[in-house]
Parts: sequence; structure tokens; C-alpha cells
Amino acid sequence: MQFFYTVQSGDTLSNIAARWSIPQASLMAANNLSAPYLIYPGQQLSMPPGVTTYVVQPGDTLHSISTKYKIPLRTLISANAIDQPYVITPAMVLNVPRGVPYYTVKQGDSLYKIASKYNVTSNGQPQPDFIVMANPGLTTKIIPGMNLQIPYGLPSVSGQIALLLTDQFRDYIVLYKPQSRDEVYLAVDNAGRNSRVFWSPNNNRIAYIDEDGVISIMELTTDRIAKIDQIPASAFVDWSPDSNLLVYSTGEVIRIYDITNYTYRDINRREASYVQWFPNQREFLYEAKDPLGFSQIYRNNVDGSNESQLSNRINGPFHDVSLSPDGKYVLYTSPGASISEIYVLELSTTIVYKIPSGPEAKNFYPTWAPDSHKIGYSSTFFKNGKYYSLIRVSNIQGSVNRTLAVSNCYATPMTWSPDSLKIAYLSGCREDRPPVEVWIVELNKPVPQNVMSGFLFFDLDYNH
Repeated sequence: MQFFYTVQSGDTLSNIAARWSIPQASLMAANNLSAPYLIYPGQQLSMPPGVTTYVVQPGDTLHSISTKYKIPLRTLISANAIDQPYVITPAMVLNVPRGVPYYTVKQGDSLYKIASKYNVTSNGQPQPDFIVMANPGLTTKIIPGMNLQIPYGLPSVSGQIALLLTDQFRDYIVLYKPQSRDEVYLAVDNAGRNSRVFWSPNNNRIAYIDEDGVISIMELTTDRIAKIDQIPASAFVDWSPDSNLLVYSTGEVIRIYDITNYTYRDINRREASYVQWFPNQREFLYEAKDPLGFSQIYRNNVDGSNESQLSNRINGPFHDVSLSPDGKYVLYTSPGASISEIYVLELSTTIVYKIPSGPEAKNFYPTWAPDSHKIGYSSTFFKNGKYYSLIRVSNIQGSVNRTLAVSNCYATPMTWSPDSLKIAYLSGCREDRPPVEVWIVELNKPVPQNVMSGFLFFDLDYNH
């Protein structure tokens, strides 16, 4: 459900957004504000997810913190389950809600107006019935002073997401359609933080890599599941453009696996990683070591006959190597443990572009948009006793980039919608636990929408 902050005297959109580290564009879009973007005391604003922790400083009291954030004292006390005599001590990390989880009906309101104002929509149309369903016993007749829970609308996006999750009894790949909320559960074994899911280009198959590196193929037209191989953990596979072949590294060889007849052939290339097809299906891209032990990015024919160097050598492996869908660019992250910076190599010119980093210079899960023009990534930052991630998008050259949303995870997997206009990402981390929420945010109207919660999620991948 949406959270609502009541505007106080002296508030501006800028300082409200800064208080919770929310992108101001997201705050404006969440409330459908238009120029000159005026707000007034007593107005309720829908608050996108942001930084909701605060580290208690010497001299702080619950009253001073509630005053600083301009939220009711009882809201702060309730959010932290603090009992009388309401004592707090320096270095405590408190949860500071973005407001209250309900909207208070005003004179002149209708369910249609509320749905329209706060993006409770489906296919772009206000859906007052969603509000009725979120409030048991509610009718279409509302009166001033009523407190209503306001749900998120349905994203205007086609296709479906493969979500890898566990309910802590069984593990599943869930095929989820955000626009209709339809779900199909496919039981799998041994899911975990190193597990991955990969849609085939024709959307008829999913490759699943479990926690121990076992590769399974799921035939969605027949519900058949076949285990085909086992490779080193934290593994990566790539589908051929015709969806009939998988390519991956065993550490000793590059293996091409034919899904249609369950046969394979090997190319003798040790210690390769991130092996993937060029769009012509006649060449591979991969990262590997040269004879002197330096890491480089290579291009090679599928028979292994013409290996050529694409990058400068570095002392340490390239990470997150990914070929753009059009085959013209390669992105990768730097090998250091303390930083993780994103670079883009233009293959035709060998020019390397650097994508702007977040505050911690730790960037994770860089992902190409299907149109090959944009990159989404999770940019880690630390604030008020906790790690968060900025959900960011950049152009290829890194000259145009912006933050769309905030995830409360150290780093979060993300995936692009087929139209390259939306990003689905994971959030809802609790200390060292995996995320428990799936969100979708649109580039053109950055209103994060929570589309699924309640499970432990490990990975996600939009179909093509």
C-alpha cells in the first residue's frame, strides 16, 4: 500500500524528497503534480520508497526526530515498537516512515479522483474498484475523515517476468504477468542467492541454474524439465538467437548445448566466462585470460577458429561482461573488490565510455535495455546505518543518467521490459536476508509500483 506524508509549513518538494532520499521527479510523478509544482500545508503526498532509517545522535529524542522529519510522534514510536519511557540511545538505528499507510478523505473527494491522483490505474485508466478491494467493507460512498488504504495500480506493460523465489518450504520459478497479476508456479530445486533464470528469445523455454550450478531447461509448452549439466557456481548461460542452443563455460571448455536433441560439442578454451552469442549466431563473446595471465575480452567463431582480442588487458577478471542486443557494444565492471565501476566498449571504434557511479562507487547488475540504447544498474550507497541501492539508467556514453527509484537492498537484480521503457527490480531486504518485494518503475513516469511481496526472491528476468 502507498504511504502518505502530510505537508507541513515550510515544506518544499525538494526538502521532502531530500529527507527520505527520494528522486524529486519520482515524488512529483507519484502525485501527478504539474508546473509550477506548488504544495500547501495539510496536503497529503504519496511517498515513493526511499531511505527510512535514521542513526540516533547524542542529544536526540524521539520528539526531536519526529520534528526533524515532520511526522507524528506516535507514528515514529509505533514504527519502532518503543515502549515507555520511550528511551533511545546514540547509534540506535530507527525506522522513520515516510508518513502513514493511509489517505484521509477530504471534502470533494471521490474514489475516482483519488485513484486518478495517486496512479491507481490499469492500462492508464483510473480504477476506483482497486481501492474498494483494498479496504474490506468499503462502498463507493466515502465521507471526509475516512482513512483509506491506497493500493498501487497495475503497470502498463505487456509480457511476463520469470521470478525465482522460495516460500521457505518449496522453491519456484513464477511466471508473473504484471498487467493482469496472473501467476503460474513451477516447482524447482535448490534455489539460492547464486541461482539464475534466463528466458529463451522465443519465450518457450527458461534455463535455470541452481545454487550448485546445475543447469535445467524448462519447456514451457510441455512443462517438461530436464537437467543437462553442472558448471561452477555463480554461473552464466546464454541462449542462441534461434532459441535452440545454449552456450556456457565449464571452466575447462566452452560448451555449446543443443536443446533440441540434448547433445553438445566443446571448444577448447579454459577459464572463459560470460560466454554469449553475437546476433549473427556465428560468433561468441567471452572473457578469459591471455597466455601471460591477464584478463581480456575476446571474440571468436563458434568453431573456435578465430579468437581475437577486443579489450585492453587488465590484471584481474572483467565482471558482468554483457554484449548489447545489437552486438555493437560490450559493458563490463572493474575487477576491484572495493569498487565496481561500469564501462562500455564500442566495438567498431574501441572507444571506452565510463558510466557514472553512485556515492560508494559500487555498481551492480548492469543490464542492457532491449533497444541497446540504455543501461540500467543498481548503484549502492550507505546512509543512516544501512545500505540502499539507487535504481539508475544511463545512455551508452554515460553523459545522460538519472535515478529512477530507491531499493533498500545492498545491491539488487533488475530486468528491462520488452519495450525498454520500464525496469523491474527487487527490494525489501532485511539485514542479511534476500529481498521480499518486486517493484516496477517506468522511465517516462517514474512512479515505483510494488507488484509482488511476501516471498524471498533471488532473481528475475523479463521475457523478450
